[in-house]
Amino acid sequence: MSRPAVRMPALPPWLAHTLRAQRGPVPWSAVTRGALAAGPLLLAAVLVDRASLGVVAAIGAMLAGINDRPGSRRASVRRLGVPALAGAVGLLVGTYAGDHVGAVALTLVLTGVGLVAGGVSAVGPVASGAGTQLLVASAIGAGMPLPDEGWQRALAYLAGAGWLLALRLVLPTPGALAGDYRFDGERDAVAAVYDAVGELLDAVGGARATARRAALTAALDHAQDALTGPRLRRYASSSAERRLHAQYAAALPLAEAATALAWAGEPVSGRASEGPRRLATAVSENTHTGPLPAPSRSAPALRALDDALLQAAEAFDQAERSDLHTRRRTPKDLLRAVFGVGGREYGLRVALCFGASAGVAQALHHARWYGEHEHWYWLPATAVFLVKPDLGPLVSRVLCRAAGTVLGALVFVGFALVLPRPEGLIALVAVSGALIPVATRHFAAQTAVVTVLVLALVMVGGEPQASAGRIGETLLACAIVLLVGHLPMPGQRGGAVRARLVAASGAARAYLDHVLSEADGDLRSAARAPGDFDPRALRWTLRREAYRTLAEARTAIALAAAELPALARHSEGAGHIVATLERLVDTTTACAVHLDDSGRLTPRHTERLTEVLDELAEGRERAGLRLPGLPELSKLRKLSVAV
Repeated sequence: MSRPAVRMPALPPWLAHTLRAQRGPVPWSAVTRGALAAGPLLLAAVLVDRASLGVVAAIGAMLAGINDRPGSRRASVRRLGVPALAGAVGLLVGTYAGDHVGAVALTLVLTGVGLVAGGVSAVGPVASGAGTQLLVASAIGAGMPLPDEGWQRALAYLAGAGWLLALRLVLPTPGALAGDYRFDGERDAVAAVYDAVGELLDAVGGARATARRAALTAALDHAQDALTGPRLRRYASSSAERRLHAQYAAALPLAEAATALAWAGEPVSGRASEGPRRLATAVSENTHTGPLPAPSRSAPALRALDDALLQAAEAFDQAERSDLHTRRRTPKDLLRAVFGVGGREYGLRVALCFGASAGVAQALHHARWYGEHEHWYWLPATAVFLVKPDLGPLVSRVLCRAAGTVLGALVFVGFALVLPRPEGLIALVAVSGALIPVATRHFAAQTAVVTVLVLALVMVGGEPQASAGRIGETLLACAIVLLVGHLPMPGQRGGAVRARLVAASGAARAYLDHVLSEADGDLRSAARAPGDFDPRALRWTLRREAYRTLAEARTAIALAAAELPALARHSEGAGHIVATLERLVDTTTACAVHLDDSGRLTPRHTERLTEVLDELAEGRERAGLRLPGLPELSKLRKLSVAV
């Protein structure tokens, strides 16, 4: 008799996340930029006898290198530039505060900076990067013993980050020399949208349809980000630019029709996906579309798909610049994110961690019994990275940070014993900079590489080897962040998840409200009328925002679920609400396509809307989540029945 297979017990989510690493090809272009950034800057500064400014410039390049993620050149201007400006401001604030106020006042100043940076970080990824550099640079400015003035440090910091950004804009990337040099990933991003549409059409009626729809949303988000940003040659021939924008915009009605077909759940012929795949090839190879196979027109969504294919072929040929349907976030929206439940909770937690770390570091710095503590700024700077949820759940961050620091410090001890100074240390900085783009796939690996780089910078700056101090500061920061991370806060816990749910529910509600308002006959006829203005553009913008906020909510929920049970329980039930909201947006999309075709909704549409809205209300009550954006959805249920 064969023995039954023995199942290994599943790892708890917090431990599974700690062991998980991202995969993918080596980003050789980013590796090259990393090698040419911090090391050469430091070498140039040493040659002109300004090693201290070279250390600051190398730190700016290092932090910019951490943000140098895959994406287009135009997107990198904001992704690298905004955090660098925030870091320069932090360096100024920290330097002048450290020079002119005492230990207690300095701790209060840094706590206030933490409160502001934490609230701002809730706005989005770029704002989060800016908040991180603001905090790290303020700690470095306050505590790093350098002879230079604050404004000189800030300029050196900007020079380091600006040098890496210049390399990002100037150096070619794989495939750039084969086509238009201005484009770096934009064509592939737009082509991936058309491929994702084809994959969704192939999955219609099957078990993979929901996953394919989520993949389409991710592809649209990536393409939107890749195309958003400054035009790199504003006064040059821009036909290629307009053409690429038009190709992205032409994918939106295709995505809408494919989503409506997935909602209906009736399989379509393989011929339906051939057109989007040919469009993907035309985008990636920058060629004409050629003849496109037309799907059958037996259903409203298939007719919408056929119309979208014809419009795409026309848009590809005319190359007229189209709106990207980007996120239009008003100052009121940004303030709501900063001062909302997510921003308040995260701001308080960052302020407590950063302030407590600075206070403990100052106390140790001035304690006679503790001995030398020249690098006290390491403690609050380390706490900044530990308190950032962008890098994973809290326990995962702490474990990875501790392990990475110990490994990096031990590795550096070995190099410090054999490398000549300063030449060998500068070469070690260059090698570490090259490894950062690869190491960012796992927080422990990134920590190890950054530890080696920072310890090398400290020695180049004229200070003794400090591996033991680096390990001690990291372990102390881990203890502080673990303690503060589990402290009760005013109001409900899980503020980041609840904030994302509120944003997602509000976006879904706005999208549904607009689609139901399209039941007016004049608006529908205008949607098909020729002209420069397409009333459906606002609908596509609202649809993009709805799906994008839902994806952000899912990410926040996944991170919260991987926390220790004491924290994870505060987000229980949130996943069910997001899944219900996604079904609401899918149903709304199907309603929009049907309204375009026939001008009215069928009983199936209204019944499904009613069911989803009722389920949404029940899920909210069952989870015990107070979501201000959801109660008004009952009014939309009445509107859907009226239609």
